[in-house]
Amino acid sequence: MKSSRASELAGFANMPCIVRNMTDDEAVLAMTDDNLRHREKILPMEKAQSLKMQVEAISHQGAKLAGDDAKDVGKRSTEIVGERNGMNYKQVQRYIRLTELVPELQSMVNEKKLSFTPAVEISFIKPKNQRFIAVSIEGEQASPSLSQAQELRKLDKDGKLNGDVIDGILSREKKEVDKVIISAAELNKYFGKDATPREMKDQIISLLDAWKEKQPPERTAPEKKTDREK
Repeated sequence: MKSSRASELAGFANMPCIVRNMTDDEAVLAMTDDNLRHREKILPMEKAQSLKMQVEAISHQGAKLAGDDAKDVGKRSTEIVGERNGMNYKQVQRYIRLTELVPELQSMVNEKKLSFTPAVEISFIKPKNQRFIAVSIEGEQASPSLSQAQELRKLDKDGKLNGDVIDGILSREKKEVDKVIISAAELNKYFGKDATPREMKDQIISLLDAWKEKQPPERTAPEKKTDREK
């Protein structure tokens, strides 16, 4: 329908089309393939719904729908869907978990008010408490971190979660975690493949210490005082 409307707006009287005889499940796969592979931008929840529909379609009909019977025999539906979309089955499962969120939280995922990984954790929480979380996110103007989401999930499982508890958790200041990630491929250019992670870390610290000694005082951060020095 979108393509038809776009053609009308562009002034085309006719639009080429291909008519195929498909089962309902085959039609679902064709439609979702188009959404997942050909759209430049797709919202997280649209992707989650498309992946869920593919898993359900393949589950209904079995591995034959994947196109290569011998290769797909014995594979789980999420694994087949992952291969269709350049993902592993765990990524597919995590996306599908997002469909368990209440509509308010799904909107927040699309609007980037709620990050993907915390959202997956929150998807395991009862719908009533999910709605409390949505209200708290808006009220506190704070999005839960992964550790906060995991805490909320555990409290919900234990029957100890309510609106006040949620507000208390989300109102806490998040601990800032500073990380610098260097890939193994980048490090191997300097250390070779035989160096252990410990050896690489020690050498990097040693080089940084030597670099620090050569810097003017204003370039180096003051060292934190110990309890005895305070």
